[in-house]
Amino acid sequence: MPPLRWFAVGTADASVPDPGAQATREALAHELAQLLIVFCSEALDLRALLREVRGVAGDVPLIGCTTAGEIATNGPRDASVVVCALGGEGFAVDTALATDASSDLRAAGARAARCVPSRDDLPHRILLLLSDGLAGDQREILRGAYGVLGSGVPLVGGCAGDDLHMTRTHQLFDDLLVTDSVLGAGIASSGPLGIGVRHGWRRVGEPMLVTHSGGNRVYTLDDRPALDVYLERLAMKEVSPESEEALARLALTHPLGLGQRNGEEEVRFIGGADFSDRSLSCIAEVPQGGLVWLMEGDAESVLSAADAACADSLGALRGQPPLGLLAFDCIARRSVLGEHGIRTEIDRLSESAPGAPIAGFYTYGEIARTNGVGGFHNQTLVVLALA
Repeated sequence: MPPLRWFAVGTADASVPDPGAQATREALAHELAQLLIVFCSEALDLRALLREVRGVAGDVPLIGCTTAGEIATNGPRDASVVVCALGGEGFAVDTALATDASSDLRAAGARAARCVPSRDDLPHRILLLLSDGLAGDQREILRGAYGVLGSGVPLVGGCAGDDLHMTRTHQLFDDLLVTDSVLGAGIASSGPLGIGVRHGWRRVGEPMLVTHSGGNRVYTLDDRPALDVYLERLAMKEVSPESEEALARLALTHPLGLGQRNGEEEVRFIGGADFSDRSLSCIAEVPQGGLVWLMEGDAESVLSAADAACADSLGALRGQPPLGLLAFDCIARRSVLGEHGIRTEIDRLSESAPGAPIAGFYTYGEIARTNGVGGFHNQTLVVLALA
């Protein structure tokens, strides 16, 4: 008999034959698998990888996405595939796919949200979302999901990456390789599910007023071109169009923080700039009329945030031991920590949950909503603990 609930992780990289098959065999540790979740690099042959996974797993429901780096129990990875599986009669799972998401992100979020099982014997529910991180204002996805589920079902997940090329991400759904899509996996469980979310960034200097913005683009701060103000605040000289890579490196460690009513900041990753109109482009909406701050962090503040996020997720399990952890970690945090630091971060997650397997990926945005309508984050670590 398989355990009532189980969670397992398998990994492989491009150097081995059939990496998808190898990782899937490792993940299918028990019978009655309910869901496969696949995180993989764009460096792999994605269509071949999907065939390999399906060849081993058969018709087990599958969702997944490409990444900006993969996470497994033994540490961070690149050019690899991580497959995690959950199963047993203590879980029930339904999945959903919303394509052409960028044409109406709110409607895509609503379609993806209509897959959460409702069973009296499985009282703990959550919606896991994987989205195209380049499809537009990701907050619209959460608004669509909220319109379907209300505040009673927490949301968790991350935005697909493409190894920082910032051109196109891919999503995996059963036998399909798609892009510009939102995937949902509604999970009902007989055991508790815990979410932790922390960023580790702190404010620098005085606030700036967003005097002109539209969607995810910021045109002016304090009535001046946003790019100019941003660079001046960092004491940087003019960044020319030939220096877009330099701006990208700068933005990884200096996001914007949006003031919130609870006193904490919601972080926005600066994904680029328009050097003609001197505007900044963010991964999600920066509301006009709001206050923003420059943010900064260091390895210690980011690692402390990881400890706190993990502790919050485990604390929500009400004393039950974790079966496993899913980690959605912003690629910008990886830039702050460096290669040694990201390994330390995963080691600390493992130490907080001894024996629990870990799977996840480095994202272009993170999703964690336990209450309210919001819940989209940048440059943050989100941890989901399953008991």
